[in-house]
Amino acid sequence: MSETQFKFDKAIWKTVSSIKRGGVMSYGQVARIAGYPRHARMVSKAMSRSAEPLPWYRVVKSDRTLAFEVGSTAYHKQKNLLEKEGVQFIGGKVVPVDSDEGKDLDELLWGPPE
Repeated sequence: MSETQFKFDKAIWKTVSSIKRGGVMSYGQVARIAGYPRHARMVSKAMSRSAEPLPWYRVVKSDRTLAFEVGSTAYHKQKNLLEKEGVQFIGGKVVPVDSDEGKDLDELLWGPPE
C-alpha cells in the first residue's frame, strides 16, 4: 500500500471511529470530514482495509438508506446494529437524531420519556 493510500485510509478510519453511538454519517460526510471531499466512493474500501474493527454500520448513503440490498443478510445486520443503538427508521431511511419524524405529540411537546 502506498503512503498516500495509507494516509487516506487512516483519515477515514479516524473519522468513522469518531461517529458516536446512535449516530450516523453518509459516505460523503466521512470523506469530507476526513479531508477528502469528492472521495465518498472510496470510503467503504478504506473501511474494509482496517485491521481494527470499525463501527462500519454507522455509515449510510446520502439519502439516509443502507448501502446493502433490502432484505439481504448484510442489510439486516446493519439495521439491527443501528437499532440497538437507538437509531430509528421510517420508510427504510435513517431518521436524523434531531428530526421530529417518528416522535409522538407528547414527546414533541414534553421531550423524551424518562
